[in-house]
Amino acid sequence: MLAMKKFVLLAIAASSASAFAFSPRASVNSAAKTLSVPAVTQFPAKTSSSTSMALSATGGAVAEEESGSDLGETLKVGSYFALWYLFNIGYNIYNKQALNALAFPWTIATIQMATGILYFAPLWALGLRKAPKLSMADLKTLLPIALCHTGVHVGAVIALGAGAVSFAHIVKASEPVVTCAANAALLGEVLPLKVYATLLPIIGGVAIASMKELSFTFLALASAMLSNVSSSLRGVLSKKTMSGKQIGENLDAQNLYAVLTAMSTLILIPMMLAVEGTGFIPAFKAAVEAGSFTNKSLSTLLLLGGATYYLYNEVAFLALGKVNPVTHAVGNTIKRVVIIVASVVAFKTPMSTGSIIGSSIAIFGTLLYSLAMNSVKK
Repeated sequence: MLAMKKFVLLAIAASSASAFAFSPRASVNSAAKTLSVPAVTQFPAKTSSSTSMALSATGGAVAEEESGSDLGETLKVGSYFALWYLFNIGYNIYNKQALNALAFPWTIATIQMATGILYFAPLWALGLRKAPKLSMADLKTLLPIALCHTGVHVGAVIALGAGAVSFAHIVKASEPVVTCAANAALLGEVLPLKVYATLLPIIGGVAIASMKELSFTFLALASAMLSNVSSSLRGVLSKKTMSGKQIGENLDAQNLYAVLTAMSTLILIPMMLAVEGTGFIPAFKAAVEAGSFTNKSLSTLLLLGGATYYLYNEVAFLALGKVNPVTHAVGNTIKRVVIIVASVVAFKTPMSTGSIIGSSIAIFGTLLYSLAMNSVKK
């Protein structure tokens, strides 16, 4: 109950600090700057006059908006980053606890995705956020991206269930390697040598960490890579299908993420039933009968996992929409380190010296990659 109260207070704080996120302030037809979201990939779309969206294939979020330099603005940005990190840590811990109790990653991934609907649907219904208007043609355009979005999430959940949280995030750090390969193969995009050079420490670091990982499993490695590949393909598909197009009305960055969440939920339900059937229900009852949980506590754990998953993405818009690309790159790198450290502490996960060295090299490589990519775009 105490955890639930803390979560509710954090959610209220995030919502009250982000009023502009719930009421798009301008027409969808206006041109603008660039925004992206942490767990989402490149979605070029015409959005509000303050932002034009492109969700990065590296899982990071970039945005540029005018911001004041006074103390109040600094405190606001700091609070956004704190909530982003806090919700992200909460999600990884709640998610792992749920997976430890119930070995049904497809069902848990579906519950988490569906929980987001409980967040944005009331905002649309109450007029706190303008609801998007999409045609069937728009939905067909978004379907391949939603499929990849589904792969990103379910791959990550399976990886977190099959191995340590820290190992899953170490492998996820190799996403830039997959992104560069996908862009080169499918878009013919060739980057400067300095960008490709930053991939070497990522590859080497992940290889070292994998060899020395005490909780290594091939399922965790393969699932995390599935998430990486899905994220990279999501970026490629977004560039090919959405670049220069106007998709529906009121489809700003946050509404696009909401629409993809709804579509991914519909995609996941039949897949969940095909892979795991209804075994989740008797497993839930068995966990309660074992005395480790009550119906209420286990249900709350599942809902907290879904709520923190959606909210950390929502708050990320606010945190990363206030900083420049270099600050974003550093913030994203620190976020991954914080999650790994928090998971190691929370679950008392042992890490070998080789795993620590490998993960450090890989994460430092992702920082170099982000900085190199930002310098190329200037």
